[in-house]
Amino acid sequence: MVSTISTDRTKPAILSGLRDIPIATEGCPRRTRTQIDLILLALEALNLKGSEDILALSKQLELQGIIKNRVVLWQLRSTNPWRRFSQRRPLTQAEAKALVTIACQLARRWTVPIRQLLQEYDKLQQAQAPIDKSPHLSYYLERFRKHFRSRMNPSRSGVIAYKADEKLNELGMKLLAQLLFCTGTSGAQRLWVSLFDGEV
Repeated sequence: MVSTISTDRTKPAILSGLRDIPIATEGCPRRTRTQIDLILLALEALNLKGSEDILALSKQLELQGIIKNRVVLWQLRSTNPWRRFSQRRPLTQAEAKALVTIACQLARRWTVPIRQLLQEYDKLQQAQAPIDKSPHLSYYLERFRKHFRSRMNPSRSGVIAYKADEKLNELGMKLLAQLLFCTGTSGAQRLWVSLFDGEV
C-alpha cells in the first residue's frame, strides 16, 4: 500500500519559529510522539469539533502540504506507540512542528475555558471535594477518559498506568496545564523544546 503522507520537504514559513532539534534517532523520539498526540486528545475533549478544527486550521495556516486530509492526520497521530493501531513509521520534525503549531493555535482560542477548568480543579482539590461538583470539569474529564480508552491500546505498559479514573483525570489536567503553558509568549517554542527534554 502506498503511503498517503506527503514527502514534500518544503517547510511552511509558520514552522520557522520552531528550531530543529539535534537528535540521533530517525524522526521524533517515542516520548515526543506520545505527548503530541495526547495534547491533541485533550483539545478534542475540550471541543466537540476538535478534529474538524485541526484540519481547518491546517488549511488556514497553509500546512496542508504536511496534513493533507483526515487520513494523513490519523496516520501522523498514530505514530504514538500507545495507540491501538500505531503506525510503524517515523514522525518527522516537520510533521511534529505542524501538529504542535496547530495545537498551540487551538489552545490560544480556548485559553479562557482552559484556565477556568484548571482553577475549578485547584479549588476542588483544596476543598477535597469530588470532581462532579463542577459540571464543566466533570464533562471535560469524562470525554478525555472516553477518548483515551477508545483510542489507546490497553495492553501497552504506558497505558496500563492510567487504568484508574483518578490517574486519567490527573493526566487530563496535566495536559490542560501544558496547553495553558503554550498560550503565553513564546509558548509554542517552549512547548516544542520541552517535548525533547532528555533526548538531545
